[in-house]
Amino acid sequence: MPATFNHTIIAAKDRNVSARFYCDILEAEPARSWGPFTNITVAGGVMLQFAQPPVEIQMQHYAFLVDEAHFDRALSRFTEDAIEYWADPQLTRAGETNTEHGGRGVYFLDPAGHGLELITRPYF
Repeated sequence: MPATFNHTIIAAKDRNVSARFYCDILEAEPARSWGPFTNITVAGGVMLQFAQPPVEIQMQHYAFLVDEAHFDRALSRFTEDAIEYWADPQLTRAGETNTEHGGRGVYFLDPAGHGLELITRPYF
């Protein structure tokens, strides 16, 4: 059997706030949580587990592939909820999206400061 991606732990300042944020933007579902984890499930059954580490959080980057309609809904949420977004990973082109790689893309930050990206076409 080839390897498939199953889950990852994402460091959070408040695990419940981060889980709700990802559920809203990614249109994901809450999953059964236990111990120090608040869990959600994204497409394909991949679990994202949010935990509050006892150390300073280092920024990570997480990119998610979405369809055009989902991308449009996410942009609407950004506007409604005053979430800043950028067209580039350096966060210099505020309020813009990009059209690189034959699709659309956008960068934004989660409540813990991780860099998130939504793209409508895979890079490869």
